[in-house]
Amino acid sequence: MTPELRAKLIAGITDGSIVPYLGPGVLADVKNAATGAPIPADSDSLIYAMNDGKPMAPKLMYEFPRAAMNIELKRGRTTVTKFLTRTYGETAWTRGAFHDWLKDIAPPYVIDINRDTQLQDSYADAPHTLIVGIARIGGTDYRYKLYRWDGQAYSKVESIDTRLPVLFKPMGTPRPEPVYIASDADYVDFITELMGGFSIPPEIKQLRQGKQYLLMGMRLNRDTERMVMADMIFSAAKPAGWVFIAEPTAKERRFCARIGLEIIEADVFEFIGAAQPA
Repeated sequence: MTPELRAKLIAGITDGSIVPYLGPGVLADVKNAATGAPIPADSDSLIYAMNDGKPMAPKLMYEFPRAAMNIELKRGRTTVTKFLTRTYGETAWTRGAFHDWLKDIAPPYVIDINRDTQLQDSYADAPHTLIVGIARIGGTDYRYKLYRWDGQAYSKVESIDTRLPVLFKPMGTPRPEPVYIASDADYVDFITELMGGFSIPPEIKQLRQGKQYLLMGMRLNRDTERMVMADMIFSAAKPAGWVFIAEPTAKERRFCARIGLEIIEADVFEFIGAAQPA
């Protein structure tokens, strides 16, 4: 990565023309404050954490949504919800270097597919809008909830003030209420409505026109995450943006070429000038 590209990306993130799209790798240095164990963020670590540290059957280890579906069928949907809330809402974690870096820049629009609260903590000092993805909930045609943070608490709202920063957490968060997209059934519902336009607020459909995206902490070798991402960045500029993948696979190269993402063969922690996580 050249200094010129780095400066271009940071300038675009700052002015909002480039939207940060955050995956589990941005949490690579986050540890349990009591035990020092790493936060479970990627697919494999989430499966192990959900299954008391033990692997599941090979076909379930393929992807977290598949494993979560298995747990849901055996023990109920609330079991998965309680696990994610216990993990991200009731456990103390160290602060990640990436989120400290992002807090200083304060981009006007961020998409975060993680389910932790560090992004929300980064914006705790200023009013903002939070969009949370939902699935399999009756009484509404839409697959999102909207909240406004006034500097002290979240309250539900019906529309988005795009003059304020917008945080989009499509896979959920424990705050202000625990809501998650986790199992296969959740993803099928959410992605179906995403493709139909019902998982994106109208203000965001307008806001995202012609944006470019910088994918950070993400691999693009899982179909579910690729489907969500492709629809979340619909109406992007051409080319659509960039993705940090230090050692991309042939599959990732083909996908990125097709969707218009330039691969930067570097680590996101190198980009932000932080030490590589141990």
